[in-house]
Amino acid sequence: MRFCFSKYHGTGNDFIIADNRINSWKPTPNEVSALCDRKYGIGSDGLILIEPEKETDFYMNFFNPDGSQSFCGNGSRCAISFARSQWLEKKEIEFSAIDGKHRAVVSGDEIAIKMSDVQEIRTIEQELFFLHTGSPHIVSIQRDIRAVALIPYAQKIRYSDNYKKEGVNVNLLEFLGNDRLFVRTYERGVENETLSCGTGVTAAALVSGYLRTDLSEVNVETPGGNLRVKFEQHKKGKFRNIWLCGPAVCVFEGMIEI
Repeated sequence: MRFCFSKYHGTGNDFIIADNRINSWKPTPNEVSALCDRKYGIGSDGLILIEPEKETDFYMNFFNPDGSQSFCGNGSRCAISFARSQWLEKKEIEFSAIDGKHRAVVSGDEIAIKMSDVQEIRTIEQELFFLHTGSPHIVSIQRDIRAVALIPYAQKIRYSDNYKKEGVNVNLLEFLGNDRLFVRTYERGVENETLSCGTGVTAAALVSGYLRTDLSEVNVETPGGNLRVKFEQHKKGKFRNIWLCGPAVCVFEGMIEI
């Protein structure tokens, strides 16, 4: 089968995207892994298939490189950009994903997506938190996180008895001052550090809002670029009106035999 695709990235978090509204291709985990392989395939942090959906503009079907599925924030922004390049002309869009319906707004080069509400931030220990932002996340507050060996640190948590079955993403959060954060993320399904993670950046931003109740918008630096998160904390640890904002870039288009 010939597979036509586009390659996108959102602050270095890269994705293979294809229009699956007619073909209804259902990839196997092995096919997903082969496409995402950086040496023998196209190479990416995930596969996104744009599929038909009756109640919204489209369904974003996201696969991690190991074939597992979850919601993806940066992938969603890239999916919006892809859809607009193919057939969608409007700037206010509604789409569905594994965790439900989402809104998106396009303004110039920035694409903002409305994330699902967060009902709880759980303190595991001092400066270590768990929350779910479409995918499960651990947020660890540390200093000078550029110097931290993230992969061995994250794998001890990800493969611990509490998380090894379902998996968990592990984020290092460093406060840079005022409304600025620096975040590094180890992603389950990728099983490696990615240059950026939309749901991870959102998790880190909400933890910052949980600890500093004066914050409602933060600018987040990642190894792959800068994102912005807006939110409203209506009760302690409960957040709504959460928006992840940033760029989405088309890298190239191609075709591969699978």
